[in-house]
Amino acid sequence: MTRSARRTRRMLQATGAGAAALLALSACSSSGSDDSGKSGPSASASSSSASSSGKVSGEVTVFAAASLKESFTTLGKEFEKAHPGTKVTFNFGGSDTLAAGITGGAPADVFAAASPKTMKIVTDKGDATGAQHTFARNQLEIATLPGNPDKLSSLKDLTRPGLKVVLCDKSVPCGAAAQKALDAANLKLTPASYEQDVKGALNKVVLKEADAAVVYKTDIKAAGGKVDGVQFPESAKAVNDYPITLLKDARNTQAARAFLTLVESPEGQKVLNQAGFLKP
Repeated sequence: MTRSARRTRRMLQATGAGAAALLALSACSSSGSDDSGKSGPSASASSSSASSSGKVSGEVTVFAAASLKESFTTLGKEFEKAHPGTKVTFNFGGSDTLAAGITGGAPADVFAAASPKTMKIVTDKGDATGAQHTFARNQLEIATLPGNPDKLSSLKDLTRPGLKVVLCDKSVPCGAAAQKALDAANLKLTPASYEQDVKGALNKVVLKEADAAVVYKTDIKAAGGKVDGVQFPESAKAVNDYPITLLKDARNTQAARAFLTLVESPEGQKVLNQAGFLKP
């Protein structure tokens, strides 16, 4: 073989090897194209798998009005059972305090408020993703000591001299509703104290630090025999709607949406109705 022929053969072999390498590289690039923009191979695979399967996982944080504590705790357990690998973390409190926390940057996925007014604090700041849905309603009652020793039968009875009455602060939904009911009855009442949420007001009676409190009927029901409840007609003019929404900065949108679906589902509504909430 001449020197020229050998040189030509070596050039053809090099060209063939280069082409094979280029084809292999192209195949690898094509097969891994779904991972572009991901933080790493394992994260990419799990994200792709979760997306394709639609499986709900991880933690979801729910900020909810104090009056929802019992029913939402039950729903949280049902949610975790239906979606193994999930965890629902709740922050219960006065709706205004929760709203202030959300607008201040507190991490949360879902907000359930005890009134449209407190929900508006969040929506006005642009911290909700879209529409809010009313999922329940709640009505006031008078909480008394067991057996109703003061024989309270009306809202007017709360104005008796010497009677120690507690109300929620006017800034929170239960306090605003109580004031609305008092206005409807043309009554003025100076309470022994204003509490920051409905549980605080109820506990004053439970601990016998107050003779009565104006709270939600759901909280009286949740307290069992620790207090008695007295209905009054003016409460019909101060019924609170409870809205719920997905928050803009939700860290686990998929799980948050699944929790919202549970709350508004027939199963969720059954739990709320059994707790004493009215249908939306």
